[in-house]
This record gives sequence, structure tokens and C-alpha cells, in this order.
Amino acid sequence: MLSVSPDPVVEDADESPYAVRVEDLSITYKTTFERKPTLKQALVRFGRGERKVHTVEALKNVSFDIRVGTAMGIIGSNGAGKSTLMRAMAGILPPTSGNVEVWGRASTLLALGVGFNKALSGRENIVLGGLAAGLSRREVEERVEEIAEWTELGEFIDMPMNTYSSGMAARVGFSVAVHMRPDILMIDEALSTGDAHFREKASAKMAELRDSARAMFLISHGLGSISEMCNDCIWLDKGRLMMRGSPEEVIDAYMTYVKVKKSPTTTEEM
Repeated sequence: MLSVSPDPVVEDADESPYAVRVEDLSITYKTTFERKPTLKQALVRFGRGERKVHTVEALKNVSFDIRVGTAMGIIGSNGAGKSTLMRAMAGILPPTSGNVEVWGRASTLLALGVGFNKALSGRENIVLGGLAAGLSRREVEERVEEIAEWTELGEFIDMPMNTYSSGMAARVGFSVAVHMRPDILMIDEALSTGDAHFREKASAKMAELRDSARAMFLISHGLGSISEMCNDCIWLDKGRLMMRGSPEEVIDAYMTYVKVKKSPTTTEEM
């Protein structure tokens, strides 16, 4: 019988050839919505709608293990369970059943800018982000100037983030995460941020991290990015693991499944 862990079990990274192991992972949650009432129902309930509970099986018995040196791409349509899987591996979502084991410290780019205090400056949020990632005050102070310069925001880095565009805020979030020197890096749709110059710079940084981290996970609708940056790939559909293999094999199978022909346009954004 598998042990069920409410949080990923973080092991000594030096003692295992693995970075992550997922065993029979299932995540089910409930959400509520208000059904629009008919005129008769509205009169009976004084205009109030009827709240319904909907059960979502986000992941269904997903199992795989990731060895050190793997750059894993995760693909699938919207609602496939990709972000749910990433959040489970990061310890943000507890499993309903199954087990997640993680060897090493993970840094996540799951939603760029989430958790920032928009009343504070970009530089101050860099400090907050570093502390939240588990760095000491000294470690943060050693890196804050480097990170601030890497954002290429100039004088805006010392302005309140509530004056930033979404792209500027994303730059700060991306820059903080990639400078945490993690054992395991998890990225959810981060490479599309910024202009062409910054995207190229971000891709180069990702390649550097891929070579130095124990493992990297990348979720992207840009299948070209998956093919270019990953050496392994899984495809999820409606919470189930459909296939694992080389990025080229899995992407071809996925595109056949969704009945889309391969082209520069479709592999760039699907």
C-alpha cells in the first residue's frame, strides 16, 4: 500500500539518483457554482440562485519518476491537470491519495508575481521573494542587486509594483525564481513573458539552470519550447497520464490526438 503524503517528502539530495517520484497520485477537489434560477424559483427564493457542488478529478492515479539530469516537459490541453501536478510536486496542493517524494530544494514559477506586495517596489519584492524561497537575509542581500539588474527595468525597479504592467511584474517574478539556484526548477508558462530580447535572455537562463539543477519541469503551450529545452516529456489528458517519451514522440502523438497538423504556428502556441 502506498503511503499518502500531505506534502512532498523532501529527501537528502545527495543520496538518491532521483529528483522526484510520483506514485499513484490523485487529486480531487470540490468547487461550488450558482445555478441561474427560473422565474418561479427566483420568486420562491427571493431572487437567490441555487448553489451546486461540482467534484473535479484533477489528477487520476498518475505515476512516474524523474532521475537527476532530466528536463521534463509537461503538455496537454487546458484542464488536463498540468498545473495541478506541478503544484502537488511543489507542496502547494496536498494529494487526495498517492505519494510525492522530492529530493532537493525546489524553486517554482507557477504564477509570476503571485505573493508580491504591489505597494512595495520591485526591489523590495525581490527581497521578499528570496526570503520566501528560504534564503537567509545575507544570501538575499548578496543577490538582490544582481537580480534587480537582470530584470532590465531600470529606474522602475524602485517604483511601487502597482505602477507596473503585467509584463514588468512577470519579469520580476521570473528573475527572482531563476536566481534562487534551486536543486529542482518548476516553470509554468514563464517563457512567454516580455519582449523578444527578454524571452531570448530567459531561454538562455533556463538552459543554464537545466544544466546545473538536479531536474527541471516545464509546462508550456509552446511545444517548440518543450522540444528545444526538454529531454523527456509527459502528456496529460483529463487528469490521466497518456504517454511518456522523448519530446518529439509525445508531441507528435498529442498533435495527432487533438487532430492538429504540425506547423511553426501550432508548435509555437497550442
